[in-house]
Amino acid sequence: MSAAVAHIWRHPIKSHSREEISEAFLTEGKCLPWDRVWAVAHESSCFDVERPSWQPCNQFSIGAKSPRLQAISAYVDERMNKITLSHPDCQDITINPDDEGDANHFVQWVMPISNGSRMLPARLVSASQPMTDTDFQSISMINLASHAEIEKNLETSLAPERWRGNILVNGWEPWAEKEMIGKRIRIGEAELEIREEITRCMATTVNIETGVRDADTLGALKKGFGHQEMGVYAVVIKSGRIRQEDQVEVLS
Repeated sequence: MSAAVAHIWRHPIKSHSREEISEAFLTEGKCLPWDRVWAVAHESSCFDVERPSWQPCNQFSIGAKSPRLQAISAYVDERMNKITLSHPDCQDITINPDDEGDANHFVQWVMPISNGSRMLPARLVSASQPMTDTDFQSISMINLASHAEIEKNLETSLAPERWRGNILVNGWEPWAEKEMIGKRIRIGEAELEIREEITRCMATTVNIETGVRDADTLGALKKGFGHQEMGVYAVVIKSGRIRQEDQVEVLS
């Protein structure tokens, strides 16, 4: 069985949205378009709006600390630069995230589903570099066969979106991605280099439909497989369009 793209996901607001798309144009050295473009700085964040730059995840409201955020889904209107956000416990909201009034409205919208015992959301922010969990512009990839092994370990079905990956791959052997660090792959017209594994956090324990922690994914990784990694970060080294069902070919 050859490997292929099963799903493509983008997360416009870091930890606060997800949207499945059928295709995307990848640009050399850049993230997936519209992925982690914005983030929610919390009340103790050191993010400098006068000199905005990439910051690590501890400067933002994230699903590891506010699990209900994991249940937010999104629809992006690229032409109008607007995002419609949905959550099972909130009325839908549509915002232009670059509009100050809309951004403030969003912060108020997300406040009730944020963990009140943690630092609360304060400001919707962006910078020239998207707020991925890497300080380089990365695209995250998930091997669905590895995901299936975790399901077997936990004896339950899990939505693979809880890993918040960009490209989900069918057809690799379980954990094959761990042996691909430093290798180049081709997807559709684009080529990527796999850089490093993704160490996982509490966000992955959360059900993406309900926002409730319901699976010990970290325990399954540590006790079942002896590590805390799931998925890999890749960097685009050749621009081109990718689509669902494109073949994923390991080049070297």
